[in-house]
Amino acid sequence: MSDELIELTEERVLHYLDITKRARKKATPLHPEGSDQSAQLVIMMRMADDYSSDAHHFLKIGDRVRAFGAINYAHAWIDAAVKLRLLDGHGDDVLFTLP
Repeated sequence: MSDELIELTEERVLHYLDITKRARKKATPLHPEGSDQSAQLVIMMRMADDYSSDAHHFLKIGDRVRAFGAINYAHAWIDAAVKLRLLDGHGDDVLFTLP
């Protein structure tokens, strides 16, 4: 294991913001509106969107650590929805941990 430290640059945070944006756009609901699963998905995607918004805010004020943490939480909500089969990840094993 390397002891090399990796700097948390604005570019790195922007990279993860882009990955999460692409994941949010690519994943599609698997259950019809009005179903229990759809209601669960709405909650999960609201969490993803809120954390993504937080990440943008933190980056804007120069807090890259909190921005990086928030965007990873956002992506985790999307990824969890794919894993729980609430969203279809369309076979993309780069953006998602597929079921």
